[in-house]
Amino acid sequence: MPTLPASSNALNRLALRMTALAERWLPDAFVFALIGTLLVVIAALFATNFNFIQVINSWQGGIWSLVPFTLQMAMVVIGGTVVATAAPVQRFIERIARIPQSPRQATVLCAVASMVTSWFNWGFGLIFAAVLARALARQVKQVDYRTLAATTLLGLGTVWAQGLSGSAALQMATPGLLPPAIRAIAAGKDAAGAELVKGGIIGLQHTIFLWQSFACVAIEIGLVALLIAAITPVGPHARTAADLGVDLLEPVDEATDTPRHPGEWLEHQAWLSWIVVLLGTAYIGIALYTAEHIAAAITLNLVNLALLTLGFALHRTPARLARAFARATPSVWGLLLQFPLYGGIAALIVDTKLNDRIADLFTRLATPTTFPPLIAAYSALLGIFVPSGGSKWVIEAPYVLAAAHRLHVHLGWTVAVYDLGEALANLVQPFWMLPVLGMLGLKARDVMGVTWTVFLVMAPVVLGLVTVFGATLGWPL
Repeated sequence: MPTLPASSNALNRLALRMTALAERWLPDAFVFALIGTLLVVIAALFATNFNFIQVINSWQGGIWSLVPFTLQMAMVVIGGTVVATAAPVQRFIERIARIPQSPRQATVLCAVASMVTSWFNWGFGLIFAAVLARALARQVKQVDYRTLAATTLLGLGTVWAQGLSGSAALQMATPGLLPPAIRAIAAGKDAAGAELVKGGIIGLQHTIFLWQSFACVAIEIGLVALLIAAITPVGPHARTAADLGVDLLEPVDEATDTPRHPGEWLEHQAWLSWIVVLLGTAYIGIALYTAEHIAAAITLNLVNLALLTLGFALHRTPARLARAFARATPSVWGLLLQFPLYGGIAALIVDTKLNDRIADLFTRLATPTTFPPLIAAYSALLGIFVPSGGSKWVIEAPYVLAAAHRLHVHLGWTVAVYDLGEALANLVQPFWMLPVLGMLGLKARDVMGVTWTVFLVMAPVVLGLVTVFGATLGWPL
């Protein structure tokens, strides 16, 4: 067991020890996707009437079912990174980094900024907070860099999934993102055979735009800010970036914006980018204006178009935007590698009716009152082992939605509750931390003491909130 740094908080010391154990014994997240595939194949062979050929055909049929969603989620990450690293955003970050006058003010500011920006887009919030953390560390010399770095992850571990890039909510609101079989389960049927939820589409007004969801977000932000203020080490317990050997100087972009050859002239013309900006802005405006409800217009496609349009506007020239995309693209390799496997798992679960059996288990274990906290806890637990973002919902939606119908629980709240649990898992599992840990110059063990502390405090709070607010909603929507 490694020597642990001094800390004034017993929970921090416990979390650091648990992190060291996890880093030593837990395999890469991709291995869990492989293990999940193996377990579902075995279950399909021995717990259903499917033979080996049928299982293979079903699995292969699902492998590419998530291709549109995979690209969309990759664009969420890339688009958020491109916007956060634009020069105007960087200058804005430098200005707000001058506000705090003490280490605690710095960590609280970074935590709140991480959560607020992640509500709008988790990819943008993650990168924005990381850039802000480095700027704050340069301004507030004695701030504990471990805690500051950990606060960049708090948006991803709390409110992101209840916001505009919440994967499950966007999947349910966007036609074409889910297989027809899952839409049919979500639609349900009344005694006369009519659909309870038209087309199985659950708009954002029934998930992230519920007043209950907004209340959860506000409570989480407030409690996490207070918690960070309380646990930020100061004085001799603090370890600065210099103590940890982290260089806070920003790399210089050596690329030139001056054309070297006549053929490069168009690459540096801002008017080409502004054509896309005008087209994108016009479409987004029309879509929001003509929608029956603003929330109904916000889909994953619209969010990504907004990020792309903003990226064109902020980077100005095609050459600058291309460089920003090139720097952002390596962060999505995990999505491209894992999502096809999750598509195959989802197809097997639905085709073999394993979803019905799992739904029966939920129905037996839960009541309408206990179903929301059960789903939140289940989502958090599975998210620790399958940190897959929205692809996990494809696997679980069939039986979660079926159980919600049987127990007469609000379907939109079920999706929101699932998202709440999925976010909590990110405080324990370091998979989604990896894109920013490299930027911050730290290892997972350096920050997970803080994230574990937040998890231990917020988990029971979240379970209580989903139970109380779930009682205020009816079925089906």
